[in-house]
Amino acid sequence: MATEVKVPVLPESVSDATIAGWHKKAGDAVKRDENLVDLETDKVVLEVPSPVDGVLKEIKFKEGDTVTSSQVLAIIEEGAVAAAPAKDDKPAAGAEEVQEKKGAAKAEAAAPASTKPAPVSSGGTSALPPGARFTAESKGIDPSQVEGTGRRGAVTKEDLVNYASGRTAGVSGGARPEERVPMTRIRKRIAERLMQSKNSIAMLTSFNEVNLGKVMALRKELGEQFQKDTGVKLGFMSFFAKAAANALQRHPVVNASVDGDDIIYHGYADISVAVSTDKGLVTPVLRNVERMSFAEVEKGIADFAVQAREGGLKLEDLQGGTFTITNGGTFGSLMSTPIVNPPQSAILGMHAIKDRAVVENGQVVAAPMMYIALSYDHRIIDGKDAVLFLVDIKNQLENPGRMVLGL
Repeated sequence: MATEVKVPVLPESVSDATIAGWHKKAGDAVKRDENLVDLETDKVVLEVPSPVDGVLKEIKFKEGDTVTSSQVLAIIEEGAVAAAPAKDDKPAAGAEEVQEKKGAAKAEAAAPASTKPAPVSSGGTSALPPGARFTAESKGIDPSQVEGTGRRGAVTKEDLVNYASGRTAGVSGGARPEERVPMTRIRKRIAERLMQSKNSIAMLTSFNEVNLGKVMALRKELGEQFQKDTGVKLGFMSFFAKAAANALQRHPVVNASVDGDDIIYHGYADISVAVSTDKGLVTPVLRNVERMSFAEVEKGIADFAVQAREGGLKLEDLQGGTFTITNGGTFGSLMSTPIVNPPQSAILGMHAIKDRAVVENGQVVAAPMMYIALSYDHRIIDGKDAVLFLVDIKNQLENPGRMVLGL
């Protein structure tokens, strides 16, 4: 019986998806729930599993094609068995091996004797998507020597192009290699959102600084016990998330959004946490942070980080959000002006912790200081509101007991 494999129903905010790569080819045996194809949307990469056991009879779209909700991607012959290859017929491995050796030989012949490219290992490109496989073979690259940035560490065409460009630049001296690589769907969406923010929001940024000495002392004193009891580490982000959730309750306009000529006030703190991935920045949402414990916040952030790296985030994880926190300090940023993520009206930027000289009780001492920044939509948030919000954050972090007591 023929079974259709369809594009999952996409939410209203996602109009279509792109075929990122097939994991099977026509004629292959497939098992129920085995991933057949990856679909890249402008937010996440979706896996489409096989609904049945059988044989992949027909593939309707190739890599790079655009598809929409419920379109038929492929046909599976349910219960069928893949045909076994003839004894003396080794088309896949043999042909591929010959092609790889040809590609390696061609690249080797074209390169100077002292800078021969690494040979392509036998069968080394067989698991690559078609575009990446062609790049590896034509440039004589052994994929095992390339660090993959794709899902679950997979080697992508872009990885191979960058590897080849870097190697060429290193051996040819005066060469100035260039390669045109299309933006991914996620990167294009990020670009669109940034331009939307720039063109539609009257954005302004206010700054303050925080002495994190007491937070660091609390983590040192109770961190080991916290991890033992909860199974997660006590990081800095939970302090900032809880401080922000409390401050949003006291300064509701910072938690509001603009809808036409209306202002929508949200009575909950759904905080988007910026997570960096190989494909770009994503902002999964921790919902009702005002009700969450420190352990729940830390576990939620840790889970999102793993899912983002492994491509496991769902579309619903990225929907909504009333406020965003981003931590450029993990990359060494000392100060920056984060960009608001519409329709939200504000974003809090964390930065690197640096020991700086401060005055405490009339004495100059070294203290672990962090600059914090609040970028906000000046159409609805006045400068006074932004400053008071940042001071609220500062007071809570410099006196962590305030968070526990809700002060």
